Amino acid sequence: MKKFVKILILTFAWLPILPAQAYIDPATGSMLFSVVLGVLTTLVFLFHSLLFKLKLLFNKKMLSKEKLPFVIYSEGKQYWSVFHGILDEFEKRKIAVVYYTSAKDDPFFEENYKFIKGEYIGEGNKAFFKLAFLSADVCLMTTPHLDVLQLKRSKQVKHYAHILHSPSDSTRYKLFGLDYFDSVFLNGDFQIEQIRELEQKRNLPPKELPVVGCSYLDDLQKRASYVQVEKNGFTILVAPTWGQSSLLNKYGTELIDKLLKNDCKIIIRPHPQSLRVEKNLIETLQKYYENNINISWDFAPDNLKTLAKSDVMISDFSGVIFDYAFIFNKPFIFVNEKINKEIYDMIDCDKPLFALNKIKELGLELKEENFDKIDEMIDKIISDKDFARRANELKNIIWQQQGKSAENIVDFLVEKQKEAEKC
Repeated sequence: MKKFVKILILTFAWLPILPAQAYIDPATGSMLFSVVLGVLTTLVFLFHSLLFKLKLLFNKKMLSKEKLPFVIYSEGKQYWSVFHGILDEFEKRKIAVVYYTSAKDDPFFEENYKFIKGEYIGEGNKAFFKLAFLSADVCLMTTPHLDVLQLKRSKQVKHYAHILHSPSDSTRYKLFGLDYFDSVFLNGDFQIEQIRELEQKRNLPPKELPVVGCSYLDDLQKRASYVQVEKNGFTILVAPTWGQSSLLNKYGTELIDKLLKNDCKIIIRPHPQSLRVEKNLIETLQKYYENNINISWDFAPDNLKTLAKSDVMISDFSGVIFDYAFIFNKPFIFVNEKINKEIYDMIDCDKPLFALNKIKELGLELKEENFDKIDEMIDKIISDKDFARRANELKNIIWQQQGKSAENIVDFLVEKQKEAEKC
């Protein structure tokens, strides 16, 4: 219940006390609408959470009788690059693992593992409901908000581990994203201080925070050497994150129209989550530019070919910036001003974001008032001869243990499983 109270407080804490006046101006009316919408959204959330808990209460018979040593859960096929190397390492050691996925066409099913068994368990609440009755020593996932939203902690799981899929700031998750995991696999030392600060301020027990590297980038780097693409003129990749603070949400056609004046090819690659929660936005933009031959859209789960064929990227605070700079040594321009920190864990941290501040030393920051100068900025960044050196220096800071993540992760999980067996 305390977690729901936190959500309620955070929903309304920012709202000012409204003046008691008979006349409601448009701005206040809009704010009142937001308040009502917030109340309704919160009530709907609490109602669904109550139903979910009731289902758990009356379905104890669904508790798994078989206790599994290792379970890995993937929320979608876009996370295959995160888990691929880890599964290969388990297979190499001949260790049995159960891989649950919420993607029917998960690339896992094309593999021929002998020791890894896979199963499609549905999407959303259907998957979370099965996981709530899981019986396992260790469970690994990229999905955040364990025991905060619908993803409930099973009492029959001894250890929950979360794996970051981007070497960026760990506080970029939505509120309480990592709070209730037993361990979090980190990409660099800088992420330790960020999580420890949240634990202290929220009175949470300390998690285990092994710095193992980045399995996603390790996998991407292996495959990048084999990728072959056909180039068709100078290409700009627009690759934002998702949410209200994202580039497409805040600027949309305003920025894209400016880019089209360059007479170049533009690939727009929305974040995979945008296709789930911002479908109307994507469809509106697609329709708006449907007759423009210079614009193409990329919705593929794997971003490798798109990163390889483009010449420069424009993003916001998406982790794809690091893929682009570290794997391909290609320049980028970013727009990350006015991030709404209130909905992210970063709101509770006193120190500035480390990785997102570091990219200011690497790429060029574009602000709304400078959209008219986007041509000059593109010319400047692609002619920056020092970019590769700066990218390599930053890579060594925030992506540690390069090429060793799978081995490090499996070592840690095996040790946790041995500890669980003794309990």
